[in-house]
Amino acid sequence: MCGIVGYIGKQNTKEILLDGLKELEYRGYDSAGIALLNQEKIDVYKALGKLNNLREKVDSNTNAYEIGIGHTRWATHGKPTELNAHPHLGEYSYVVHNGIIENYKELKEELIAKGHKFVSQTDTEVIVHLFENYQNELNDTTKAFHNTIERLEGAFSILLISKAAPKKVYFFKHGSPLIVAKGNEENEVLFASSDAPLIGLANDVVYLEDGIGGVASAENGIEFFCDDYSWSTLPSSKQYAQKDGFRFFMEKEIYEQSDVVSDCMLGRIKDNETFFDEIDASIIEGIKEIKICACGTSYHAGLTAAYLFERLSKVKCNVEIASEFRYKEPLLTDDTLFIVISQSGETADTLEALKMAKNAGLKSLVVCNVDNSSMTRVTDYKILTRAGIEKGVASTKAFSTQTVVLWMLALYFAKEKNVIDNEVLQNELHALREVPKSLIVNDKIHEKTKRLSKRYLHGHGFFFIGRDVFFPLALEGALKLKEISYLHAEGYPAGEMKHGPIALADPELFTIALMPQNLLYDKIKSNVEELSARDSTICAVSPLDFELADDFIKTEKTDHYMLEFFEMLVALQLLSMEISIRLGNDVDMPRNLAKSVTVE
Repeated sequence: MCGIVGYIGKQNTKEILLDGLKELEYRGYDSAGIALLNQEKIDVYKALGKLNNLREKVDSNTNAYEIGIGHTRWATHGKPTELNAHPHLGEYSYVVHNGIIENYKELKEELIAKGHKFVSQTDTEVIVHLFENYQNELNDTTKAFHNTIERLEGAFSILLISKAAPKKVYFFKHGSPLIVAKGNEENEVLFASSDAPLIGLANDVVYLEDGIGGVASAENGIEFFCDDYSWSTLPSSKQYAQKDGFRFFMEKEIYEQSDVVSDCMLGRIKDNETFFDEIDASIIEGIKEIKICACGTSYHAGLTAAYLFERLSKVKCNVEIASEFRYKEPLLTDDTLFIVISQSGETADTLEALKMAKNAGLKSLVVCNVDNSSMTRVTDYKILTRAGIEKGVASTKAFSTQTVVLWMLALYFAKEKNVIDNEVLQNELHALREVPKSLIVNDKIHEKTKRLSKRYLHGHGFFFIGRDVFFPLALEGALKLKEISYLHAEGYPAGEMKHGPIALADPELFTIALMPQNLLYDKIKSNVEELSARDSTICAVSPLDFELADDFIKTEKTDHYMLEFFEMLVALQLLSMEISIRLGNDVDMPRNLAKSVTVE
């Protein structure tokens, strides 16, 4: 979730850019940079790590500037290095970019053939070279920018400055957020990825829609390339702005799952197959088994993946809790691919398990949200989830992005092993492309969870039950409720109820039953009927009507069980959050918990 800022005006451009980037720290980043333009030259500063490192480099500069652009980078293409940090340079222009250019390899090859020299590993650098290619041909910066935009595929919010137009900033939004604002001072224009950097400096803003761009200057103000835009008023609170108007960061992160999963999949589904820049076919060579190791929510993503690896990739897969794995004297053989999952990449037990596997000579892969973390430095391979920073302690978008990455990986392995029928593969890919829609929060479902929450504040506990992949989803639903409401909850395979837990059933035991239409519906219906017969209070989550349910959260009918999985995931997250809110708890900072568990 990279961050963009930009400024045109007479105030201290350096400070406005640095302060703006500071306001975007909550989005997550591993490097940062700014480009400052005056009539004579462009000065550029980049630094790895925290913004203080960048500020130390800039502080010695005493020049005055009237135009500048800045960026915090979350690495997707290329390691976190100063060379890969934004802004990126052509011969006389600089660009900052959020998103992913899916066709960058083809464009890069084309531009290299024309004599352009690239210095970074990023997809972003093609933008500035493409612009200069057209500028050299046309000698018209606006036409060059238009032509550049037309060639790009993927997601790209862009700010571009050039010595060829030293008083202008070109901007465009497609797929990643970008805001343009009229500053409070005369002839002042500002840009940012979210509201927070703009508060106090502007009141009137345009939240750009996809396909909207333009050019801004002190002389002519903001000139849009089309008329499809409208002005809005900024909120007054920076904390409110960081939360995008939501009550809690957790609520915001539930709502943004659709967008971050789209980012997660960008460039990874093409030519009717899944694709990862980070790995190649050699990862699966000689592998007869996959072992997944993780903790907490990541463990539940791993359990979900085990069903998918065995079902789609036809490879044996088992899942271990990292804190147990470390001390069980595990049998590790070199025909095993060892996969660890972690939001932070610093989870102590998981990191030590990874080191054990490495020492035993196993191939290793980490699925992680933070590049340059301890795990990404230790592992052989890494795949980043691109979820952006997650401020709510109880993970939400970490789980959805981890699950999507692992699903795509299962399809990648299936294709490489030639064990999946093409029709099945295309059906899976079609479902994957629909996941962002399934993660869009349905207002009716959110309102229903608010109303239901007041009925679930007492009793002696909750059962969350499901079958197949809906069993780990039940575990995740129970964990969310425990974490933020402090109510006792357990996740169970629905078929295990009669093997002991059903003894607890009475009206004060609340059962949250996950009843997908497309996977074992009749089986779980029978299990729920057994609980209902023993007077457990039933809340069914299903697209199909269930007459025995005391409460009902109705999801959409779809043609794939994983789309039901993600829609039910959102419903469970919302229900847990609304119960916690009604109990008066701090949703974002639940008691006794930390975001990154770096001790045993």
